[in-house]
Amino acid sequence: MAMSEALSNEEVQAAWIGLTEEVRTGVLLTLRNGRPFGSHVPYIFGGQWTRAYIHVSRLALHSEHLLRDPHVGLFVSEPDRPGKNPSALRRMNLQGEGALLDVDAPEYAEVKGRYLARFPQSAMMFDFADFSLWELRLQDAHLVLGFGQVYIADATTPLTWIHQRPRMKSVKDEP
Repeated sequence: MAMSEALSNEEVQAAWIGLTEEVRTGVLLTLRNGRPFGSHVPYIFGGQWTRAYIHVSRLALHSEHLLRDPHVGLFVSEPDRPGKNPSALRRMNLQGEGALLDVDAPEYAEVKGRYLARFPQSAMMFDFADFSLWELRLQDAHLVLGFGQVYIADATTPLTWIHQRPRMKSVKDEP
């Protein structure tokens, strides 16, 4: 496959699902005094990339930040390994807003069950009063599957992945 040959929507969909099944934690980005603040968190996704769920303590700084400003990012990347080109790592950057998921919400039990299926060691934390499920309502996705394989999508059409072709600047393009 040539560097800039686009994958089909189905191939891109399978790639992000594979990445998020393999990598169980990501970096949650919140705003602290107007600046990005990263926290390592376990997550699960809903049916699409447009919804992700985290179970975190309200005592943690990231929860405090989300309560003040719901703008959020989630960054998921395969781990770096010796011998692998770090710029070729598969990674996904998502942006949106976070909202507490109320225990009385119709989807709460299903999300909790799926979260515990992936992270059974978290069961006792659901009994702690300071832990809550958050729903990350994600609007934008930026997915890198390797050199020349960059895709973007938005929540209005989450299954439509647009291939970002590398744009080469020529000398005559310079001002």
